[in-house]
Amino acid sequence: MTKYIIKRFLGMIPTLLIITTVAFIIMRIAPGGPFDRERAIPEAVRENIEKRYNLDKSLPEQYLIYLGGIIRGDFGPSYKYRDQTVTDLIFNSLPHSLILGTLALLVATFFGVLAGIIAALNQNTWIDYTAMSIAVFGVSVPAFVIGPVLMLIFAMKLKILPTSGWITGPDGWVTVIMPLIALSMSYFASIARLSRSSVLEVVRSDYVRTAKAKGLSPTMIILKHVLKGAMLPVVSYLGIAYSGIITGSVVIEQIFRIPGLGRFFVQSSLNRDYTMIMGVIIVYSTIVILMNFLVDILYSFLDPRISYQ
Repeated sequence: MTKYIIKRFLGMIPTLLIITTVAFIIMRIAPGGPFDRERAIPEAVRENIEKRYNLDKSLPEQYLIYLGGIIRGDFGPSYKYRDQTVTDLIFNSLPHSLILGTLALLVATFFGVLAGIIAALNQNTWIDYTAMSIAVFGVSVPAFVIGPVLMLIFAMKLKILPTSGWITGPDGWVTVIMPLIALSMSYFASIARLSRSSVLEVVRSDYVRTAKAKGLSPTMIILKHVLKGAMLPVVSYLGIAYSGIITGSVVIEQIFRIPGLGRFFVQSSLNRDYTMIMGVIIVYSTIVILMNFLVDILYSFLDPRISYQ
């Protein structure tokens, strides 16, 4: 197992290297540049700016310089925010995105699993139909629609929640409620549907029937036998879900004006801020790869039948 973990961990390095290389090439071969303006700047000024940011060098030289910086933990200077480095901008905003994403995943997992179990244990009843109707609604309606609708109802009509802001502002943790609901809804729906189908499959298995024959209470059977087996597909999905939540929070952060990493991703794309885009892509990719790695490790603890070579 230890050998597998080390091998799997080291396998993340070439994956990140490929992502960095492809993203770097795409950034550089795309038409236009970070200093293109409607009004042309003098040639001498342009040359000085390009020399300062190493843009006067060949593409392989730029790539090696950038790669050397990443190894040292330096994502380079931002072309848009002249007084700050990309590393500072990312590590000042990333905690906000991680807080929102982690809370959204916890809420989606807790209520999704709960709804799935309740629906499965009450199959083909009004409880089952209600839970699955909510799940279908959550999958069908995107977060960028749910967010403004919540804002309209609870902030502008009922006036019980602030329209935007973050936990560091004067309104505190209340500001998390609407972004959390909007961001977690589709993942709650997917987890609920996945949990329902898994529980239905497990409760019909032989070992659950044996547990019933031994006289165990329904609560003990669910907690001790059904839940563990039914959670395997959910755990597999959590890695993808967390990655989707973190990257999908870009839109929600824009709607609710959350000072997370998403706003830099949008603004740097519009401004052709090469280093900022590259920094955000590398951070998002690292989160995605790390989550998949953790899910693989967790999977083996939940199901001892799985062996890794």
